[in-house]
Parts: sequence; structure tokens; C-alpha cells
Amino acid sequence: MIQIIKSFIIIITDVLSLAIFLRALVSFLPIQTTNNFIVVMIYQVSEPILSLIRPIIPRTGMIDITPMVAIILLQVIQSIIFRIG
Repeated sequence: MIQIIKSFIIIITDVLSLAIFLRALVSFLPIQTTNNFIVVMIYQVSEPILSLIRPIIPRTGMIDITPMVAIILLQVIQSIIFRIG
């Protein structure tokens, strides 16, 4: 049972990391985010984790480093879960 929970958490952290990475890439493309279903889905998946971190991490000029911090935190959580069992 613990192995199933551990695997589930690892899958969730991987999906969130991928969604955040794709969101960062999409932000550089000149597309409308409201008309594209995939982009909207990526934003909806990644926004809950990013909205938790944004108030803590200050903006550095025009660059938002929140996605990078979020991915690092997710990878740390994943490594902790991986070492537990």
C-alpha cells in the first residue's frame, strides 16, 4: 500500500513539473492562451502550485523565477519520497 502511495506521489510531481515546464515554454510563444485547449489545460494544472509560491518569491525585474523554484521544490519532494521506502 505504501508503494502505491509513493508511486502516486512521484507521478503527480512528474506531471506537475512537466506542466510547469511547458507553461514556461508556452509563455515565450506568441499564441493566445484562451483559445487553445492544451494551453488552458497546462495553465489550470500548473497555476495552483505556482500561486502558492508567487507571494514568497519576489520578481526579479521582468523575469518570473517561480516556475524554476516550483520545479526544484517538486524534485526535492520527489527525492524525499523516493528515499523513504
